[in-house]
Amino acid sequence: MRYATPAVLAALLLAAGGGYWLGKSRVGAGDTAPTAAPAPAVAPAASSPRKLLYYRNPMGLADTSPVPKKDSMGMDYIAVYEGGDGVANSGAAAGEIRISTEKVQKLGVRTEPAALRELARQVRASGRVEIDERRLVNVSPKFEGWVERLHVNATGQPVAKGQPLFEVYSPELVSAQREYAIAARGVATLKDASAETQSGMRQISEASLARLRNWDISEEQIKALAGGGEVRRTLTFRSPAGGVVLEKKAVAGMRFMPGETLYQIADVSAVWVLADVFERDIAQLKAGQKVKVAINAYPDKSFTGTIAFIYPTLKAETRTVPVRIELANPGGLLKPAMYASVELAVGGRDQVVTVPLSAVIDSGTRQVVLLQKGAGRFEPREVKLGARSDEYVEVREGLAAGEAVVVAANFLIDAESNLKAALGGLSAVPAQAAKGSVSHQARGTLEAIDLKNGTVTVTHAPVASLNWPAMTMDFILANPSLADKFKAGSPVDIEFVERGPGEWVVTKMQPKGAAAVTAAPAAAHKDH
Repeated sequence: MRYATPAVLAALLLAAGGGYWLGKSRVGAGDTAPTAAPAPAVAPAASSPRKLLYYRNPMGLADTSPVPKKDSMGMDYIAVYEGGDGVANSGAAAGEIRISTEKVQKLGVRTEPAALRELARQVRASGRVEIDERRLVNVSPKFEGWVERLHVNATGQPVAKGQPLFEVYSPELVSAQREYAIAARGVATLKDASAETQSGMRQISEASLARLRNWDISEEQIKALAGGGEVRRTLTFRSPAGGVVLEKKAVAGMRFMPGETLYQIADVSAVWVLADVFERDIAQLKAGQKVKVAINAYPDKSFTGTIAFIYPTLKAETRTVPVRIELANPGGLLKPAMYASVELAVGGRDQVVTVPLSAVIDSGTRQVVLLQKGAGRFEPREVKLGARSDEYVEVREGLAAGEAVVVAANFLIDAESNLKAALGGLSAVPAQAAKGSVSHQARGTLEAIDLKNGTVTVTHAPVASLNWPAMTMDFILANPSLADKFKAGSPVDIEFVERGPGEWVVTKMQPKGAAAVTAAPAAAHKDH
């Protein structure tokens, strides 16, 4: 056996080392020769498994299950773990809403603490000036006659109490005067007669006098007849009250019948304002309250009146209750049928917890405010409201003084963060089921567009993120303009979110494959 010489061994070692250096240098230059796999790193410790809470309905309905199951359409229920199931609000407390600080700034969110205030507000109502019915007088003779002469002959003419209005002739009146004059003289003549005779004559005289008084003959004229005055053919009718002539039907020479109205006179030194107060405000009013009255005809003047009566009836057409307000009318500035605006401050003197009106989101069945829990963290809180002012509303239950509530952009937070889902924690659905807005994608065909109701019907392929099979269903459009460039039958790619139980809202719609086309150039550019 022959052994290699030392020189040969040295040459072989030199060749092997050179080959190794050459191969290494080629790989570093981009050669495709494989390299040895690096030693495996130490595997990280396995994260502890999350606690499974329950399984929820995949369509967002208020239905949960402690074990896996399928719904009526064959879709698997979605597992819900402690801390969330991977949606945008995961990690938030039950029923809590989280929005990024950047979006909070973009939305213009503004908060204000609930505070104790004396909640006073202004009740406003429209009304009209009316004549005080207690100051309205009709002049209607109680006998038949003729108008001989008019002393007041124009509508609108002011008159004083006892002022002559007109002179009348009436055969009945002349006969009554003559009977009284004869009876009055007979009483004087028979003063020496027997008591029985004097009593009979006095009865006749008193009966004649009563008839004249019942016919509204003035005491002055009666005294003239009793003093021996002659019977007058005509008698003067005087105004029974002071005021303004609203209506004049008397005409010289006309014949009138008993009870016929010849004049209507109203005292306008004080008037009424009949205001129509809305049904919701009527409980705040009571008789005796002072009110301010503004008249369109006198914008620089303010009048003060008093609530005298609240009518027991409601106008069904306007849902208002008439309220009578009495006020003085110096100088007769206020004319009947003038338009009036009534303003009354109401509210208790006690301090109550209040928030701005803009802080309340009213769904019609309940009222909710958004509490700020921290940076970008909000909690919906159901509240019970009380009295309202022009700017604030009383919170009777659900909120304490000092808690900060969102007063601006709360409706934008609703749209941004799926408030309806977060409110699920306030209902029978478990609080952990309240989810934020997470986007899902689907590809399919646009079957129908209903812009009037803001919905579209889409036949879509299976949705892996929700474990949905292929099916046809209706979606709500976040904005009707999303469907402007599409028509029924168009292949589309959509993005949608779960706004509430069973409410799936399309936030993005584009032609099928558009995303892949726009992404291709970017990928090609990256390779270069």
